[in-house]
Amino acid sequence: MIAENAPRLVATDVDGTLLDDRDEVSPRTAAVIARLVEAGAGFVLVTGRPPRWIPPVVAKLPPGLVRLCVCANGAVLYDAADGVLLGEHTLDTAAVRTLARLAGELFPGCGIGVERVAASPGTVDEFLTGPGYVHAWGAHDGGDASHDELFARPVTKLLIRAPELTSEQMLDELAPKVEDLADLTFSHPSGLLEASAPGITKATGLAEVAAHLGVAAAETIAFGDMPNDREMLRWAGTGVAMGNAHPDLVGLADVVTAPNSRDGIAEILERWF
Repeated sequence: MIAENAPRLVATDVDGTLLDDRDEVSPRTAAVIARLVEAGAGFVLVTGRPPRWIPPVVAKLPPGLVRLCVCANGAVLYDAADGVLLGEHTLDTAAVRTLARLAGELFPGCGIGVERVAASPGTVDEFLTGPGYVHAWGAHDGGDASHDELFARPVTKLLIRAPELTSEQMLDELAPKVEDLADLTFSHPSGLLEASAPGITKATGLAEVAAHLGVAAAETIAFGDMPNDREMLRWAGTGVAMGNAHPDLVGLADVVTAPNSRDGIAEILERWF
């Protein structure tokens, strides 16, 4: 059920939600976002993407609409306007090593990748991959590294890649062994698990933004399409699953809207803005 009053904070996932099937923001969706910002509501991107993948998304919207972004499934708060990190929650090296070992035992030959805050000036984050890592999105923007290099520093996200399996199969096998060592989720269906620090999810990242803006969960609406959006949709006063969403989200959402290819975000927000 949708709240009667207009939300004070609008949060949206990016891929499969804000972006349509051409990886664009439709004119209708961009227009309603511009109206809600003009009306004084907050607007925040909440994504599994790392900070370095945010500028191309911001460029698809009219200038000045996006500042705060929750990245890496809640592990990083990023200021897109100034291009700086505002905070991060990391998975320690001992946990990363243990997770990699467990993954290797369960999924022989799997690839390991890590997202982490950059160690040197000039960039905000970096992506390193170990032997055999197959990038899930085709183009590979990471650097090759040995396992020792991968585990040398805390990470904002650990990626475990086994393309011969589904992500759900991997989660079902690994989650019972991980327990409270890390938070596991996925945003890609084909053999890619994402691990964050324990208890860190899109919901915790969105809650940080809401607290900063003085907005309650009940005054927030959130849109998503994949299991890594689950906690965020539960946290928000109104959780909206896209028509193209994973079945898990459809079952828990307060509302199901049209797919990302048919302006599902605009369909809801136009009720108020």
